[in-house]
Amino acid sequence: MKYLLLGYTPADAWDAADTASEEALAAFAEYQKFEEELVANGELVSTEGLGHPAVSVTVRPGTSGPVATDGPFAELKEVLASFAVIDVASQERAIDIVSRIVAVLGEPIEIRPVMGDDFAQA
Repeated sequence: MKYLLLGYTPADAWDAADTASEEALAAFAEYQKFEEELVANGELVSTEGLGHPAVSVTVRPGTSGPVATDGPFAELKEVLASFAVIDVASQERAIDIVSRIVAVLGEPIEIRPVMGDDFAQA
Protein backbone atom coordinates (compact mmCIF):
# COMPACT_ATOMS: atom_id res chain seq x y z
CA MET A 1 0.00 0.00 0.00
CA LYS A 2 1.24 3.47 -0.83
CA TYR A 3 1.52 6.21 1.79
CA LEU A 4 2.23 9.90 1.36
CA LEU A 5 4.62 11.23 4.00
CA LEU A 6 4.21 14.97 4.59
CA GLY A 7 7.14 16.61 6.38
CA TYR A 8 6.44 19.82 8.29
CA THR A 9 8.77 22.47 9.71
CA PRO A 10 8.02 25.46 11.94
CA ALA A 11 7.18 28.46 9.74
CA ASP A 12 9.31 30.86 11.78
CA ALA A 13 12.30 28.51 11.58
CA TRP A 14 12.24 28.21 7.78
CA ASP A 15 14.20 31.43 7.15
CA ALA A 16 16.40 30.96 10.20
CA ALA A 17 17.43 27.41 9.23
CA ASP A 18 21.16 26.93 8.76
CA THR A 19 21.29 24.02 6.34
CA ALA A 20 25.10 24.23 6.26
CA SER A 21 25.54 23.67 10.01
CA GLU A 22 27.32 20.53 11.16
CA GLU A 23 24.12 19.35 12.84
CA ALA A 24 22.01 19.84 9.69
CA LEU A 25 24.60 18.20 7.43
CA ALA A 26 24.83 15.20 9.77
CA ALA A 27 21.03 14.83 9.83
CA PHE A 28 20.83 15.08 6.02
CA ALA A 29 23.60 12.48 5.64
CA GLU A 30 21.80 10.09 8.00
CA TYR A 31 18.52 10.64 6.14
CA GLN A 32 20.25 10.02 2.80
CA LYS A 33 21.60 6.66 4.05
CA PHE A 34 18.11 5.69 5.15
CA GLU A 35 16.69 6.85 1.81
CA GLU A 36 19.20 4.62 0.00
CA GLU A 37 18.06 1.69 2.16
CA LEU A 38 14.41 2.30 1.18
CA VAL A 39 15.37 2.53 -2.51
CA ALA A 40 17.34 -0.72 -2.28
CA ASN A 41 14.41 -2.62 -0.74
CA GLY A 42 11.88 -1.10 -3.15
CA GLU A 43 9.85 0.84 -0.58
CA LEU A 44 10.66 4.40 -1.70
CA VAL A 45 8.59 5.59 -4.65
CA SER A 46 9.51 9.30 -4.65
CA THR A 47 10.71 12.07 -2.36
CA GLU A 48 11.25 15.81 -2.78
CA GLY A 49 11.87 18.90 -0.69
CA LEU A 50 9.54 21.80 -1.41
CA GLY A 51 10.21 25.45 -2.23
CA HIS A 52 9.78 28.25 0.27
CA PRO A 53 6.12 28.86 1.19
CA ALA A 54 6.47 32.54 0.21
CA VAL A 55 6.78 31.56 -3.45
CA SER A 56 3.78 29.24 -3.45
CA VAL A 57 0.50 30.00 -5.20
CA THR A 58 -2.95 28.96 -4.02
CA VAL A 59 -5.89 28.67 -6.42
CA ARG A 60 -9.30 29.24 -4.87
CA PRO A 61 -12.80 29.31 -6.34
CA GLY A 62 -13.96 32.85 -7.13
CA THR A 63 -17.22 34.35 -8.31
CA SER A 64 -15.89 34.58 -11.90
CA GLY A 65 -13.96 31.32 -11.78
CA PRO A 66 -10.75 30.12 -10.14
CA VAL A 67 -8.42 32.83 -8.77
CA ALA A 68 -4.69 32.37 -8.15
CA THR A 69 -3.19 34.23 -5.19
CA ASP A 70 0.34 34.38 -3.84
CA GLY A 71 1.24 32.40 -0.77
CA PRO A 72 0.00 29.37 1.11
CA PHE A 73 -3.64 28.54 1.71
CA ALA A 74 -3.60 29.80 5.30
CA GLU A 75 -1.18 31.13 7.87
CA LEU A 76 0.18 28.20 9.78
CA LYS A 77 2.62 27.67 12.59
CA GLU A 78 4.06 24.79 10.61
CA VAL A 79 4.48 24.62 6.85
CA LEU A 80 4.78 21.69 4.49
CA ALA A 81 8.49 21.32 3.72
CA SER A 82 8.78 17.97 1.94
CA PHE A 83 6.98 14.88 0.80
CA ALA A 84 7.74 11.27 0.04
CA VAL A 85 5.71 8.40 -1.32
CA ILE A 86 6.44 4.93 -0.02
CA ASP A 87 4.98 1.58 -1.02
CA VAL A 88 4.98 -0.74 1.96
CA ALA A 89 3.15 -3.82 3.21
CA SER A 90 1.29 -2.14 6.07
CA GLN A 91 0.59 1.03 8.02
CA GLU A 92 2.77 -0.37 10.79
CA ARG A 93 5.74 -0.44 8.38
CA ALA A 94 4.97 3.16 7.34
CA ILE A 95 4.99 4.19 11.01
CA ASP A 96 8.30 2.37 11.53
CA ILE A 97 9.88 4.20 8.58
CA VAL A 98 8.54 7.59 9.64
CA SER A 99 9.64 7.06 13.24
CA ARG A 100 13.22 6.61 12.02
CA ILE A 101 13.03 9.77 9.91
CA VAL A 102 11.54 11.84 12.75
CA ALA A 103 14.26 10.58 15.10
CA VAL A 104 16.91 11.90 12.70
CA LEU A 105 15.29 15.13 11.47
CA GLY A 106 13.36 16.05 14.61
CA GLU A 107 10.29 17.39 12.81
CA PRO A 108 6.76 15.97 12.48
CA ILE A 109 5.68 13.88 9.51
CA GLU A 110 2.07 13.11 8.63
CA ILE A 111 1.31 9.70 7.11
CA ARG A 112 -1.60 9.51 4.66
CA PRO A 113 -2.74 6.51 2.63
CA VAL A 114 -2.73 7.11 -1.10
CA MET A 115 -6.10 6.20 -2.56
CA GLY A 116 -5.94 3.35 -5.03
CA ASP A 117 -7.05 -0.23 -5.59
CA ASP A 118 -5.90 -1.32 -2.13
CA PHE A 119 -7.21 1.78 -0.25
CA ALA A 120 -10.29 -0.02 1.05
CA GLN A 121 -8.01 -2.34 3.01
CA ALA A 122 -6.53 0.51 5.10
